[in-house]
Amino acid sequence: MSDYYNAFEISPVPDPGPDAVAPEPFRGIYGMPAFVTIPASDLAESVDFWIRGLGFFELFSIPGTLVHLRRWAFQDVLLVSAPSVPEQAPSMSVSFACVLNQIDPLVEACRALNPSSVDGPRDTFWNTRDVEVVTPENARIVFTAAKPFDPSSQEARNLEAIGITAPSAGRGDNEGHASSR
Repeated sequence: MSDYYNAFEISPVPDPGPDAVAPEPFRGIYGMPAFVTIPASDLAESVDFWIRGLGFFELFSIPGTLVHLRRWAFQDVLLVSAPSVPEQAPSMSVSFACVLNQIDPLVEACRALNPSSVDGPRDTFWNTRDVEVVTPENARIVFTAAKPFDPSSQEARNLEAIGITAPSAGRGDNEGHASSR
């Protein structure tokens, strides 16, 4: 018996593909399994950037103190009022899933708000397209979109080299990789 199981049904992330449709913004209330708290010296400027640039919406706020932002289910950010923010972005980042057709509009929207806020997009070794955005609070945010899987691609060979195989390769559940500790 394996300690791992397929739990994709609880994820809002759609299967990758050129026609993948992003889920609607999730406005429900739930116990947040994880969230990001980011200090902001100018809540109004930060909220504007996160909404117009990054596609979040305001779930609720405590005026002058805190703004709870969200995109998809389980993509929660708390902006909290702070007297100052770091002068530069830290090396640490937080990543949010998106779909491929959201990358270019996100880049355009963020560059319209702050031309120097965007790095990328770039394709990764593990078959995603990523864009990094530095927000007004100097938070380093990465939006990552899975690319369609091509079993004959270099990315597929990269993944296979670390033990992650395509379903058609006979070990589709990746049990050998997932259960090695």
